[in-house]
Formats: sequence, structure tokens, C-alpha cells
Amino acid sequence: MNRNGLWPLGLFVVLMTVAAGAAIHPVAAAPWDRLKLFKQVEADENADYPVSEENGPWMILAVTFMGENAQHDARRLVYELRKRYKLEAYTHKAHFDYTGDVKGRGMNRYGGPKRMRYQRDKSFDEVAVLVGNFPSVNDPEAQATLRKIKYMWPDSMKAEKGPVSRPLAAWRELTRFAEAYNKETPQAKGPMGHAFLVTNPLLPREYFVPQGIDQFVLDLNKGLPYSLLDCPGRYTVKVATFTGRTVIQAPGVKGIKADLDGESQLAKAEVMAQRLTEYLREKGWEAYQFHDRHSSIVTVGSFNSVGTPRPDGKTEINPAIYKIMQTFAPPKPTTPGAVTRPRTLTEMKIPLDLQPIPVEVPRRSIARDYDASGKLW
Repeated sequence: MNRNGLWPLGLFVVLMTVAAGAAIHPVAAAPWDRLKLFKQVEADENADYPVSEENGPWMILAVTFMGENAQHDARRLVYELRKRYKLEAYTHKAHFDYTGDVKGRGMNRYGGPKRMRYQRDKSFDEVAVLVGNFPSVNDPEAQATLRKIKYMWPDSMKAEKGPVSRPLAAWRELTRFAEAYNKETPQAKGPMGHAFLVTNPLLPREYFVPQGIDQFVLDLNKGLPYSLLDCPGRYTVKVATFTGRTVIQAPGVKGIKADLDGESQLAKAEVMAQRLTEYLREKGWEAYQFHDRHSSIVTVGSFNSVGTPRPDGKTEINPAIYKIMQTFAPPKPTTPGAVTRPRTLTEMKIPLDLQPIPVEVPRRSIARDYDASGKLW
């Protein structure tokens, strides 16, 4: 932020340009792999935490630093965000050169393109502090974290902490007055009040091109009743997983087993998932099925949020989600040291997952939903 209250030009232009052309949903092998209910954030005062391609793909640009102390100030803020606020914070350094000529709009008197120069005729380095590893720009956790950052008052950015990088020099002087105001108005924005969501600067633009689920997996789920692809919510609870090698208790599934003789392991998994989904629907549960190259799953419920992030880094689980997890979880052993066995449905004798978990609902790519005739499949 400069003396006029504006973001430094370099990182703002580059990151906003990338974000403007990016799709909301990145490519992911499994939508539920990214979900973490309990965060354990490493915080080492002497360590560097540079952004890598494994971070993100969506992050929050909290603030930028420029000048000879930029790296030091950024590291100090990253440490505090990790230690005090339990946020995954990183630094990213970029170089900007505005000393050369650029092609302007219009033509000169000789018929050639106009040559122009930047008003700020210099080159410089900036260090950005980026926060989070979010799967999409409108991820509920990303939005909640962004609001939290806007109203933070980190100790490392207070005026009494000493010299700071040039973009925030004016700001540090003003905090002497702003902090007094903040005590009377707790909702006043802090020094990161202009934070915004951006894409990971190390990922190529192609990473964010919406590709959706590949055609083979779409074909596996095409025309299925109660497909997870038709679930209206963003999250659901996975209660059963079938890989084709699930041990089935004999008495209740003789008819199903007979139907599956001679079928492949994955075909057996698909049938078991479909039968379980239909059974749960008959019992009043909002159940869905989904099949991919390696397994078939059954989920229950449709939700727009997993829960509410807490200051300690944990998530307060949505009560409706928690109820489903408890209902389908295995009963607790009554004998100390006893092995926990999966819960089985009384009539079908099919074992459920040992730990039901919330997962993100996979989505189709709109472009792939159209065939050559322009009709939805």
C-alpha cells in the first residue's frame, strides 16, 4: 500500500490479470482430498515459507512489501500469521522493470505505433504475503478467512515495531491514531483491509481452464439414478466405499452375489453402490452414488458448507453433517482394546466406511455436457 492508500502496482497488476482469466474450479484428482477439518500449521521463526506449485491453487494476497527490509518484514508477518492465527502463510518475491519503452495506442506521424514510457521509470522488487490453500475462489473457508484477515491487527505491523518497508511506511505512522480508534470500534479494518483472493502465481493459466470430470468417468455415471453429479449442494458425506474387493457378509446378499458372478471387480463395486443407494433412499436418506476408475462411493446429504472455521484453526462442523457422520459411524467398542468394526446395515449386511467424512461434490464441465448436436447428454 503506498502513501495514497493504493496497492503497489506490480503485484496488483500481475495477480489480478491472472485471477481475471481463471476459472472458479481447478482441476483436481479427487474433490474430497483437499478437505481438512483440523489444521496443523507449522510455525518456525527462522524458517522461510515461499510459495510453491503445491500451494493454492487459490490464495489470499494479504499485503505486499517493498524496499531493503521487505523480505524481513514479510517473514515476520508470515511467522505471526502461522503462530498466532494458525493460517498457512507464504512469501512470494517478484521483480518488476518499468524502465523500457512500451507500445502505446494509436499511430505516430510516421505511421508506426506510438512508443511510450511508464510514469514510474524504474525497476524494483516486491515481496507479497499470501495466505491459504483454497480449491476455488468462492470456497466458504476462503471467504471466511478473507474476512478475518481484513480485520486483523497483527503485532508485527504495529507502529512501535520499528522501521518498515516503504509501501507501508505511511501506514505505520497512521496506526498510532488508527489503533486508538480501533479500540473504540472493534470492527474497523486493519492494515490488511484491502486483501483479496488471487491465484497461485506459480501455476500456469492452463491449470485453471475448466475441464471438469473426464469423459470416461462421465460415461460411468451417465444416466444413473441418484448420481452424485446431480447433488445440488457443494458438500456431502461419504458413508461407503467399494473397490470390488469388499468382504460381504453372506446371508443377506445371496441374490446380489448371484447377479455378479463372472463380473469384474469394479463392476461388482458399481452394483453394490447402486443397491446401497437405492436402499438408503427407500429408508428416507438423501443418498447418492458416484463411480470412477478405482472405486464406487455412496454419500448422504447435500450441504453448502461443512462448518464454521474457529480461531484455533479447527472447524465447527455443520450439525446436520455431524449427525450423519455419527449415524453411519461404527459403534464404539464396549471392551477396552477391542477392534473397531464397520457398521453394517441390518437387512443388506453391507459394511460401511469406518470413518464417514464430508467430501466436495464433483462437478461436470458445462462444455463437456454438450454433444456434437449441441444437446445435453
